[in-house]
Amino acid sequence: MLSRIAHILVPAVGRLSVTTDPGARLEPGSIIAANHTSLADPAVVVAALRRLGVEPVVMAAAGLWRVPLLGRALAREGHVPVIRGDRRAAASLDAAAEALGRGRLVLIYAEGGLPRRKDAAEAAPEAFRSGLARLAERTGAPIVPVGQAGARRVTSGSTVKQLAGLVTAPLRRPQLHVHVGAPLEPADSRAFQTDRARTAVTTAWRTAASRLDEAAALTA
Repeated sequence: MLSRIAHILVPAVGRLSVTTDPGARLEPGSIIAANHTSLADPAVVVAALRRLGVEPVVMAAAGLWRVPLLGRALAREGHVPVIRGDRRAAASLDAAAEALGRGRLVLIYAEGGLPRRKDAAEAAPEAFRSGLARLAERTGAPIVPVGQAGARRVTSGSTVKQLAGLVTAPLRRPQLHVHVGAPLEPADSRAFQTDRARTAVTTAWRTAASRLDEAAALTA
């Protein structure tokens, strides 16, 4: 349901385009790592992946499970709540590993949170946390880097500004772009895996942002 809703709603608020590297593969049991810039970008990425024939399990903030109807749907479809700063966070990796073992693709946001900037501009991904590398180490799953750009044109900044952006987006029709890179095989070192994944996601983000003529990508 989540993928179907995103597939319907995202084209209503913006103009989504999708590209892939020549070696990109979205095989069963893969981890998808994407940059996180806006409350809107999970829907953008899920909609893009559905165009490519993939409906992933999403690892998302546990607070979403407290939203009426949405929380029930997330639980029913097997998406994974992430409780940060709590020993229960390990259970999130257990659930993600189980999903990978069943051949599902799992979408993870390794930055662990949204940027605190108030503007709508793009910026390179922030530092990655270790959960991505630990999940890859545990399961042997390849990591598929995904870069998205344009979601901040839908929602960014203060709560009031985000609501205004969401309401006006169907009129403004901002451009949105998602780029999928070639998969990375698991590495022996968690630190190396984390750095390599961030570099690959940054490269995918730069490709996506360049498609939108974003200054941060064009001058990097």
